[in-house]
Amino acid sequence: MSHEGVGLRAVMRSAAFLTAGALAVPALAACSADDEADRPVAVQDIAPASRDLIADGGTLRWAVDAVPETLNAFQSDADAATTRVAGAVLPSMYRLDANGRPKINSDYLESAKVVDTSPKQVVLYKLNQQAVWSDGREIGAADFAAQWRALSGKDSAYWTARNAGYDRIEKIERGKNNLEVRVTFSRPYADWKALFSPLYPKDVMGTADSFNDGARRKLKVTAGPFAVKTVDRKAGQVRLTRNARWWGRPSKLDEIDLVAVARDKRAEALADDRLDLAEIDPAEAERVTLAARHKDGAPLQGASATSEKSQKATSRKKGEESESEEEDGKNSADEKRDKEEGAEHEKSAQHEKSEKSEKSRTGNKDEDSDRSERGEKAKKDEDGDKGAKAGEKSDKSDKDEAGEKGDKGSAHEKTGDERDDESEKGKSGTKGSGAGAKKASSGSALSGFVVRKSLEPAYTQLALNGSEGPLADERVRRAVARALNRKELAQIVLRPLGLPAEPVGSHLALAGQAAYADSSGALGNQDAAEARALLADAGWVPGGPVTEQKKTEKAAGSQGKKGDGDEDGRPGEGGTYDLGDDGKPSGVGREPAQDPKDHARKQEQSGVRQGAHTDEQAARHLDGRQYAGPGGLPGAYAPKGTAAPKGTAAPAGAASNVLAKDGKPLALRFVVPSGTGSESLRLVADRIARMLQRVGVRTDITKVSDESYFKDHIAAGDYDLALYSWPASAFPATDARPIYAKPVPAADGSLSVEQNYTRVGTDQVDQLFDQALSTLDEDEERSLVRKADARIWAAAGSIPLYQRPQLAAARVGLANTGAFGFQTPVYEDMGFLKKGAKGPQQSPAASSTGK
Repeated sequence: MSHEGVGLRAVMRSAAFLTAGALAVPALAACSADDEADRPVAVQDIAPASRDLIADGGTLRWAVDAVPETLNAFQSDADAATTRVAGAVLPSMYRLDANGRPKINSDYLESAKVVDTSPKQVVLYKLNQQAVWSDGREIGAADFAAQWRALSGKDSAYWTARNAGYDRIEKIERGKNNLEVRVTFSRPYADWKALFSPLYPKDVMGTADSFNDGARRKLKVTAGPFAVKTVDRKAGQVRLTRNARWWGRPSKLDEIDLVAVARDKRAEALADDRLDLAEIDPAEAERVTLAARHKDGAPLQGASATSEKSQKATSRKKGEESESEEEDGKNSADEKRDKEEGAEHEKSAQHEKSEKSEKSRTGNKDEDSDRSERGEKAKKDEDGDKGAKAGEKSDKSDKDEAGEKGDKGSAHEKTGDERDDESEKGKSGTKGSGAGAKKASSGSALSGFVVRKSLEPAYTQLALNGSEGPLADERVRRAVARALNRKELAQIVLRPLGLPAEPVGSHLALAGQAAYADSSGALGNQDAAEARALLADAGWVPGGPVTEQKKTEKAAGSQGKKGDGDEDGRPGEGGTYDLGDDGKPSGVGREPAQDPKDHARKQEQSGVRQGAHTDEQAARHLDGRQYAGPGGLPGAYAPKGTAAPKGTAAPAGAASNVLAKDGKPLALRFVVPSGTGSESLRLVADRIARMLQRVGVRTDITKVSDESYFKDHIAAGDYDLALYSWPASAFPATDARPIYAKPVPAADGSLSVEQNYTRVGTDQVDQLFDQALSTLDEDEERSLVRKADARIWAAAGSIPLYQRPQLAAARVGLANTGAFGFQTPVYEDMGFLKKGAKGPQQSPAASSTGK
């Protein structure tokens, strides 16, 4: 299970989500925000083909994480599978294009527009006259009205997850005829295009009982290209079949089966001919690409377990570089590391493999008791494949080698017309028997798939819990943010996948969307010297003894349980390890503590002055557009000449590059998930810890189980630092507000945070969201959203890092599906190419926009 994307099922709409924070804002930069929003960083990769090249018929078996608990997208336990079903079987007034912008859905609407603004906002929908429910009834005002009443929030009998937008509707009525629907709002609502997508029939929305229970396991009445045939929870499958009453372009497929398969089991399911399409993690993508490399060239290198270890080794090496460049606060070393990262990663991986091979060969020589048995096995391996790598005897290597052999055999590739022919099953792979034949068959079967890749409409962020501890001080949060090289962090995840590694510049939109503008300048670029100055202004200074703490006591951060570690200081399963003053686990190879005077002298020699900043750093951000200066907003850096407040330094004796205050070290608890599929998060966390160590912040990285990560830590506020993702929304003023709303005391005395798990928010940001929601001028709404984003950046409650990779394994010959990027899937156009038809199998998904 991957926690790259933590679900917001209670508040998600099919479009998505984002973020918020707080502070002041600035004037406009010369670079055009509209230019930045023109196109996404990476295009979709769906092997597009015209409908005349696609065969009629066939079944698409598409992986989902689980059979949905409910088919009602407006309930709190709705998930991604719920959204997929709804998209295929229900009306949607608008759908997203490839740039993540809402476009009218002509299958249901002829037009929709604001026809009155005074005294009230009125939207007139003109429906497609052919649009009917599967029971033959016309889609009309009664369905719109039933959904409004159910989601308005006025009747608590409806167990709804959200009512955003519907609570602003005053009335819904029939227009001049049955094809017109007039919606009158009590208050202006800018994001009215977000409503009625999906639209449920009045049979579902009409009463609380039918809403709460009627659409959880079945949908009797639908109005999309497909209809729900069965929901089989025992078999783990949802069957969607063609809707006989569909009036639009006929569906190419006869059936879409949504099959529940865990992420780490999908490569096996693909090889076993149980799936045709599946979103996969980098490790599985690597397997698929390796199996097909004789066709497609060099393999895709994902963040597998091996790459995690090798990148950590590279991180440790980089952490030992010259401190003089770090103390100067310069970024030249980081830029050099960016260029060398790929080469170092390869060297590390190759060195690790060669060491394993050497150890294996040495072991065969030294272990006399096993020599005969091992020699006999090695001889068999050499006879079977003379080109095999010596010493690689793990199960994984055996599978890879067998897969390569299978690729050279008579592999059978299924097209749309062939995949339903039962007589062809079992022909994949080479002839043979036993385990070897099974492995060869598996490798050969995977060669019948391609990996389609793009960037998901979601981004991963570093969350800083501002509710207590050192991070309650916004100067400390800003210091953490200023210590990060976001470009380097993006490269760790995206560069090995061949995807453009561009840091995300907004909490509230992604490149390609209308509201996007890079507002990160409101906080400022990476600057280690400025980070240290901010920490000094907050009272965190080098030097002095640290009060001895009990084992159960948390050092200067939020409290949390630590797992048991090994004796050498490394974490056990679900354990904690401490990146101390030298980036090494506690007690491992530490150098003696330095005298604080030496540290001060070193700073003096390198020209670093606490609190120093240039006039350029006072450049401002007003509209989310950048100024030429790299500094940021007033208050995002320490005042010139800042000195540490008296009485805050701990007495002499502690390690000079670990900051302390009132006898406690500056230590932050970094919580990460421990499960398969979260390797990239752990790599990023490790690199962040080393970046923070350079400015004197100690990081305790704690691995926790996937099951408890979000519920017991993120939502509960039991963390200092954490990594999780938010989806991007076409309607940020509506969808992002609960994520960044200022926490307020609840009636029972607790703190109501909605989805603001960083607990950082301000009245100013709330006001900007309210203003953006209430204007009907689209340009003004975008401007207000960008202003809100700049204030969120300045508050440093959450730091966007990179857009998440989207990887899909698709059967060769499968068209119009894969890595969709922003775009809403067009289910009726999916299908298998006809025999002899040639369509593009992989579009240039990873191409950069040239920014």
